[in-house]
Amino acid sequence: MIKTIDRFLDHLTMYRLVLYYLMALVSAALVLGFAKLVPNDPIALAFTTALTLAACWLTNKVFAHVFAVPANNESVYITALILALILDPVAATDIKGIAAVVFASVWAISSKFILAIGRKHLLNPAALGVALSALLLDQPATWWVGGNLALLPLVLLGGMLIVRKLRRLDLVSTFIVVALATVLATTEPSQYGSALSQTLGSSPLLFFAFVMLTEPLTAPTMRRPRIAFAAIVGFLFAPNIHIGPLYFTPELALLAGNLFAYAAGPKGRFVLTLERIEQSAVDSFDFVFRSPRKLAFEAGQYLEWTLGLDRADNRGNRRYFTVASAPTEETVRLGVKFYPQSSAFKRGLMTMKPGSTIHAAQLAGNFTLPARRETKIAFLAGGIGITPFRSMLQYLLDRKERRPIVMLYGTEGQQDIAYRDVLGAARQELGIMTVHAVARGGERGQYPGYIDERLIRLAIPDYLERTFYISGPQAMVKALRQKLLAMGVRRSKIKVDYFPGFA
Repeated sequence: MIKTIDRFLDHLTMYRLVLYYLMALVSAALVLGFAKLVPNDPIALAFTTALTLAACWLTNKVFAHVFAVPANNESVYITALILALILDPVAATDIKGIAAVVFASVWAISSKFILAIGRKHLLNPAALGVALSALLLDQPATWWVGGNLALLPLVLLGGMLIVRKLRRLDLVSTFIVVALATVLATTEPSQYGSALSQTLGSSPLLFFAFVMLTEPLTAPTMRRPRIAFAAIVGFLFAPNIHIGPLYFTPELALLAGNLFAYAAGPKGRFVLTLERIEQSAVDSFDFVFRSPRKLAFEAGQYLEWTLGLDRADNRGNRRYFTVASAPTEETVRLGVKFYPQSSAFKRGLMTMKPGSTIHAAQLAGNFTLPARRETKIAFLAGGIGITPFRSMLQYLLDRKERRPIVMLYGTEGQQDIAYRDVLGAARQELGIMTVHAVARGGERGQYPGYIDERLIRLAIPDYLERTFYISGPQAMVKALRQKLLAMGVRRSKIKVDYFPGFA
């Protein structure tokens, strides 16, 4: 069952999954409204949804043109649907209500542009829009989606899929635990049962955690700051927390957490200019970019890359890819494998010429070299999963730093082997051996077939002493992880290359 779910999730980007989730919630609320199972008027909800979509779309078009940045329609629709789910539905005759909805929508989208530092927006757009609507127009968000028991199963089911996709269980669980603990700490013991029931069943706690808290651009990417962020927002989320006369609402709690996330995380968005394209293997290419300023990162980390596409497919115009270059190199390198039915994003990459630009942000990832240089390491790479290892090996070469590393590199054929120059230099200069597992057409000295238990035992006899890094197709990564566990390798000594939005 879990494997089936993961296969489904692997073919959806994070943004598309969240968009489908919100669409399902709005659709369910409309149906339940006609059945009188939720208190909202379905006609008013349909009108409000259309209003937020139109206001957000138009505002985004205007600001994207003025600021000359690629528009992300999925992000616009997500913000609009969130607003429709947390603002009170308004009727077509309610002029004041319409003005408040449009005001919140315009500010939500415009904040991505005018409240951005280093081209990275600072605050959660929907949270800011409803906070300003409450402050300036006295039209607060009701967060009605969280107060409907009829919608709770769908909120839970879709939310769990999002958490599974993003691998953000630590973020969501920390937030919920801290929020509930704070609610209990500020409640009379005799009221504990009522407080817990109301918080879990009649408050926006779960929807907020699954959708608002996990928004990637305004939350920390590294684990420790992420946990601190969740704890801060969870504490302020509790309804009895206040500073003087100011009581925190869910949106104010999130905005306070966003400020911490900005202070604790990498700053800004980069506009990278294509310098050249290099072919690394038969269907793989490296896009080498110039950056206006030095990109500070650790070898093995990834970025979110955004292209301005006229027509995006169901994978969107934002994708996560490992940085294939080393922190010691002057250029930023993106390594991509192309397939016969490649996504619109990859087709857009192939149309780029020297001088074309791409936007990059959200530097993150824990798939990095251990701090202790003497730690024994084994790299297991499959196909284009070689990219983080190319970054690490080039980094070690530039620093002339020797480490006890063995690499197993699996490919379908000889023509699929990428970065032969870096692998050869690492062997010659650093003594890092690469054993090639070639499924078809293996040559002398290469292992015929895929990376398996037999090869691991042959090439790495001291495998129980090593920390394993695995990067490649998801099916390969999962299979090798299970194989290593069965061979007695401790779970804590296996690191897999994962980033959100795998599709």
